Amino acid sequence: MTAIDPTAHLTAEQIEELGRELDAIRDEVIASRGEKDAAYIRKVISAQRKLELASRGVLLFSFFPPAWILGTAGLSVAKIMDNMEIGHNVLHGQWDWMRDPKIHSTTWDWDHVSPADQWKHSHNELHHTYTNVLGKDNDLGYGIMRVDEDQKWQPFHLGQPLWNFINACFFEYGIAAYDLELGKNLHKRRRKNPEFRARARAVGRKIRKQVLKDYVVHPLLSGPSFLTTLAATFTANLVRNLWSHSVIMCGHFPEGVQVFERRSIKGETRGQWYLRQMMGSANISGSKAMHFMTGNLSHQIEHHLFPDLPSNRYAEVSVKVRALFEKYELEYVTGPLPKQVFSAWRKVVRLSLPNKKKPAVTTPDRERELVAA
Repeated sequence: MTAIDPTAHLTAEQIEELGRELDAIRDEVIASRGEKDAAYIRKVISAQRKLELASRGVLLFSFFPPAWILGTAGLSVAKIMDNMEIGHNVLHGQWDWMRDPKIHSTTWDWDHVSPADQWKHSHNELHHTYTNVLGKDNDLGYGIMRVDEDQKWQPFHLGQPLWNFINACFFEYGIAAYDLELGKNLHKRRRKNPEFRARARAVGRKIRKQVLKDYVVHPLLSGPSFLTTLAATFTANLVRNLWSHSVIMCGHFPEGVQVFERRSIKGETRGQWYLRQMMGSANISGSKAMHFMTGNLSHQIEHHLFPDLPSNRYAEVSVKVRALFEKYELEYVTGPLPKQVFSAWRKVVRLSLPNKKKPAVTTPDRERELVAA
């Protein structure tokens, strides 16, 4: 919610035409999906598993510092690949068209404490439907941060840079907590709700499974390297969490990304939904390696427009999407990772403080009146 609506210059007809042009881009990719795409995801999964196995093999000798560094680095990359380019995208249904039961959103499990079915509900169904809508999108500020000037400031918000850093370090647990909507369900009456209790038990089982695998089984298999392997696994999880959090922050929180009120989506059309995705996301520029390690979420705008398209196609799609931004005179928010991280954290700090002066919110209709005048 900005003082000036950046889409105010668009007519209703232009917005719907934009939607039709984006539908055409999506249809073109869907029609061209094939063996090359299937080979890509199978190759990535195979490479990830080999890297993880090799890294854990090296960690058998992690009492030697060089082996610890090499094994920890390899395991960190393997965990990032599992969560970002594989798990996140498989669970989005990007590869369901292959009809491969081993690579399908209904059967895939990932190296994460959040159960796949709960994550799919909070992320695919809620976040991607209500992107950046205050009170509807649980991913917006993770329920612990003030994300817009028009939100009422409270003293609690002074600590949000700290809360955000802690959340980054233990990001997978933070995701599990807001998948559970833990904040609003801590009330005694809600805690007794059978549905919430069942979901909480599922999270507990997933956490136990992950902790047992990472901090008991694999360290024990390392024998005399138990403690160093334990430290390596903790470090790899920390690196994965910090990286994932940074990528997601860069895609949703830098300056220039828009936040929306609930009333703004009442009666929302297909074209208006597309427009909200375009204005509520940001990209990260960089090399092919950067895009791969982000799970192609460096193309966050394209991902929000087309969350079910194969991630390896976002690079080619981004060229056409950016051309539409230019055609309709919209800002395509993008930049290198350091710039986007700095922008996002600056916004976190700025919004942790009370407003010096509350901005006057201008509605799209009012903005058009001002332009016409």
